[in-house]
Amino acid sequence: MRTEWEDCLKQMHGRIRRARSYLHTALKMANVPGNWDHILSQNGMFSYTGLTKAQCEVLIEKHHIYLLKSGRISMCGITETNAKYVAHSIKDAIENAKEN
Repeated sequence: MRTEWEDCLKQMHGRIRRARSYLHTALKMANVPGNWDHILSQNGMFSYTGLTKAQCEVLIEKHHIYLLKSGRISMCGITETNAKYVAHSIKDAIENAKEN
């Protein structure tokens, strides 16, 4: 039973690492302003994006990408299929958020 659990953990770890890679690549390909290397260097199911509260609100309200207003996002929601959409949405949020 323990071996099965360890295999599941390895699979999940690999899935999250791939999600980080998909997003990082998509951000670079979309020429999103900033350095996004922290996406790859962080560990775990969540990542701090470095986005402001106003930028997060754009993602939530306009693009229906749900994350904490602190900029913390679940990497489990990032897939190879949606990484490009997320990256372009982040670019839009950075370029168009009205900071208070």
